[in-house]
Amino acid sequence: MNPFILALKARNLMVEIHHHSAYQIVLSNDTPFNSTISGMLYERIHGFLIKPQVPHFCAAEKGTLNVLNIEPYSNIGLELAGRFKKNEEYIVFDSPSETNAFFQTPKVSLAISQIVDALLAKLPATAYDERVAKIVDHIKSNYYEQNITPQTFADIVFLSPSRLASLFKLQTGSSLSKYLLWTRLRQAIYLTLSDKERSLTEIAYDTGFYDLPQFNKYMYEMFGMPPKALKNNSDLIEIY
Repeated sequence: MNPFILALKARNLMVEIHHHSAYQIVLSNDTPFNSTISGMLYERIHGFLIKPQVPHFCAAEKGTLNVLNIEPYSNIGLELAGRFKKNEEYIVFDSPSETNAFFQTPKVSLAISQIVDALLAKLPATAYDERVAKIVDHIKSNYYEQNITPQTFADIVFLSPSRLASLFKLQTGSSLSKYLLWTRLRQAIYLTLSDKERSLTEIAYDTGFYDLPQFNKYMYEMFGMPPKALKNNSDLIEIY
């Protein structure tokens, strides 16, 4: 899975009105659903793409929704930004065919894997600098360390922190700090959904957050819900 995408499958989803920092794609896996976006009610729709910070909520009491949250300043987030018309905050899909046409996916399926593949196919081929690749590998292996600083990364590849920050942003579209945060959140969400015996405080600490309040803060900012809400509904949610 692309490191800037968090994909979930939610059954019988009912959420309160919220907003978040990620681009979000919500698609019905079976039956139409209702959603209120920026104060406008849309009934029996099959999906939507929404910009960050737009208030919305969904009600899919009898079906399953695929939910993709995408880091807004990653290359894939910037590609999505280019699909909106001027002053457009969201795009609603009234039928599976509209969704297929928008994402250019096979008409036989709305599987998350095919949506992700279609999004990635729109990105230009990038030969990542070996120093950027080395930093990505380091974050994947050491995201849980709490004492990671810009100098930590700079020392690994023998660049100044400012030069490395510019190089990483140029190639990924995201800052190093956002990439690290996104990696930590993905792993924390995975543990929240897969290890029900572990406390949220333990999960926060084990994934590099200083404490539960910090985990709560970033979780709500990025995805519009606190980790407690995710844990309490974990029987209805799967992570890809």
